[in-house]
Amino acid sequence: MLQKCNLGQLIHEQAKVYGQKVALSYRDYATSTWREITWTQFSERVAQVSRALLALGVAEQENIAVFTQNKPEGVCVDFGAYGIRAVSIPFYATSSEAQIQYMINDASVRFVFVGEQYQYNTAFRVFKMCPTLERLIIFDPTVQRNERDQVSMTFEEFLAMGQSLDNDAERIRRNEAVQPDDLINILYTSGTTGVSKGVMITQRMYSAAIPANDKIMDLTEKDVIMCFLPFTHVFERAWSYWCLSRGCQLAINLRPQDIQMTLREVHPTCMAAVPRFWEKVYSGVQEKIGSSSPMQRKLMLDALSVGRRYNVEYRLKGLVPPMALKLKYAFYERTILSLLKKRLGLERANFFPTAGSFIPPAIEEFVHSVGIRMTAGYGMTETTATVSCDWHHSPASIGSVGRVLDGIDIKFGEQNEILLRGDTITRGYYRKAEITAQAFDEDGWFHTGDCGYIKDGELYLTDRIKDLFKTSNGKYISPQTLESKFVVDRYIDEVAVIADEHKFVSALVIPDYKLLEQWATDNGIAFEDRQQLCSNPLVNQMVMHRIETLQQEFAHYEQVKCITLLPEPFSMQRGELTNTLKIKRPVIAKNYKAQIDAMYAE
Repeated sequence: MLQKCNLGQLIHEQAKVYGQKVALSYRDYATSTWREITWTQFSERVAQVSRALLALGVAEQENIAVFTQNKPEGVCVDFGAYGIRAVSIPFYATSSEAQIQYMINDASVRFVFVGEQYQYNTAFRVFKMCPTLERLIIFDPTVQRNERDQVSMTFEEFLAMGQSLDNDAERIRRNEAVQPDDLINILYTSGTTGVSKGVMITQRMYSAAIPANDKIMDLTEKDVIMCFLPFTHVFERAWSYWCLSRGCQLAINLRPQDIQMTLREVHPTCMAAVPRFWEKVYSGVQEKIGSSSPMQRKLMLDALSVGRRYNVEYRLKGLVPPMALKLKYAFYERTILSLLKKRLGLERANFFPTAGSFIPPAIEEFVHSVGIRMTAGYGMTETTATVSCDWHHSPASIGSVGRVLDGIDIKFGEQNEILLRGDTITRGYYRKAEITAQAFDEDGWFHTGDCGYIKDGELYLTDRIKDLFKTSNGKYISPQTLESKFVVDRYIDEVAVIADEHKFVSALVIPDYKLLEQWATDNGIAFEDRQQLCSNPLVNQMVMHRIETLQQEFAHYEQVKCITLLPEPFSMQRGELTNTLKIKRPVIAKNYKAQIDAMYAE
């Protein structure tokens, strides 16, 4: 559909086709029910937003900001902005005051839409430090406004501004004036390696990305999509726009912590996910297997073994399974595997795109083994998400990130760095000419910073150049490779590998506190709090033994020699994690200097 219209026209054109079919749904927490929005209603609300933005005086290619968790109102504002050639800048719902202030000032934003109380409070506190900021528009009507607030309005008050003005002619004129190279989003990177940069996304980039995905994946208007990742993230944003272009229903998950509940309520067919989601599912299943009776355990393990042979060794490779294996898999699919998927709310699963970080092979095998089609992929904000992914009707391999999309040129530079060109690649960073010049070479190739290679038509990632550690002995270590191996263990929740300029590799470990406490209790180890639990030598010895088992395939110099169990998880509030939950290694090194130094003390 998008091949024939721009994003500003998309919802209105789809409403002509689908009318009363459900376009969006969301959970009403007051009634514990899911409310539905038809395509016609969606189109009407988007048009209302466009009229209200015109009433506010929003100019063509002006930047507005949306600071909220996933909400239908945020989606309507995005498309309403696109309809008048305005630029929508999404902020992560958990962004700090410093981050918000920086982005508002960097993009000269006049109007910020805020979701709930936290976003309102944060935006209001920085208001005076943002010279261009004029107005806050609040989605949630229950937000308690500051008594000194004279700059905000509710979303309903905002919409009412456009009802008394006849500006449809201007709205239509602007939409007809849309150009392929119009800026449509500025997506600020999460800043793992320095100051946040605004990636410029254009109409052309989405218009190229969507048909490229159309060619290789099985998505239809019958699919129901759970929107779990934040719309701020390019992965969820680009994926959702593709889904809308296909006429799918978006079920919007408002609260990330409730995803297990909302999956069981909605039973979606598709969902964009990050490896961390599947790692949690894997750990839960492993815990269930471990606590089952010997007979149940044997059946579940056999079901997963049969599922792996059927789905990984045959189906994923494009091969036909032998009849005996088909029959055995069919039995387990009707019994154990179908029950497992039903408990997860995934019994209607079509496919689940997964990207954002390295996918541990054991996790990828597990997901396929239970009969869920994980579509592994690779991309960046700068590439409108997908660079490569598993093509649905081509062989795929565990450990690869699939085949490169049509329309993207790829080659490998020094250190096997992945270089890219194509219509889905950004033209640069907003108001950052020097940084843009560093990211592109004279021939227009974008330097990703990721290293990899192609084998049998599939792309494999090896390292990220900036993340490579060099020990004091001159050996290079890839921390992500080690970390992805360790988080498969059910006792390990998060890991930060330490090695740079040190004589050996060590690690800070965030354990699964619940399981660790249970293990300590079962083994007669007394503790008063998590600090005492994590400092116990026997507890550390147990976790270290599990790590040693997992790292046997690595060279001796790559293996972790010492660990420290931390009594608290890494935190966004302390600056240790980005909004996408990636580790900020420089901050980790600073915040845990004492613990790190202790591991290297003679």
